[in-house]
Amino acid sequence: MSTATATAAASTRTGTVLADLLPASRVRDAALVAGGAALTGLAAQIAVPVPGSPVPVTGQTFAALLVGTALGARRGLLSLTLYALAGLAGVPWFASGTSGVSVSFGYILGMMLASAVVGALARRGADRGVLRMAGTMLLGEALIYAVGVPYLAYAADMSASAAIAAGLTPFLIGDAVKAALAMGAVPAAWKLVGKR
Repeated sequence: MSTATATAAASTRTGTVLADLLPASRVRDAALVAGGAALTGLAAQIAVPVPGSPVPVTGQTFAALLVGTALGARRGLLSLTLYALAGLAGVPWFASGTSGVSVSFGYILGMMLASAVVGALARRGADRGVLRMAGTMLLGEALIYAVGVPYLAYAADMSASAAIAAGLTPFLIGDAVKAALAMGAVPAAWKLVGKR
């Protein structure tokens, strides 16, 4: 069986994510993990301040969820862990070129969890259709907030209602747009490679 035929056959099985369409090797996996971390760091530089909130709107969450979906749970989690550890070590690739621990670091921890969960769901075919992808992205966003908002409340010494007002409510419309983009992008990528 040729490599192309083997790849095509593997991609139709449950348990395959987009990254699995590339020839398997440790070098591939290391490059995907590093690339996912770099993509998240680049997307974090798209940052728009939100009046009254210490947390900006960024492309970071969108990238983190796409990384998890495209790479799968293990590589997605490793990517976001690398992103977090490098940022803690001083790489200025958190939102707006920052690094280290801040009041918004909980969102990064939430992204680590969310990337693993959406990656696991993608392995079960949740990235193959628009509606399933929508549910996957919304769950991923909810997980990010489930960690990020309580961390914000603790780190910024805010009440729960203040943390929700500053760290959740202003972001809902943007997150709906990001989910809509992912809903179209990932299933379209599967169609492009001719696998459903």
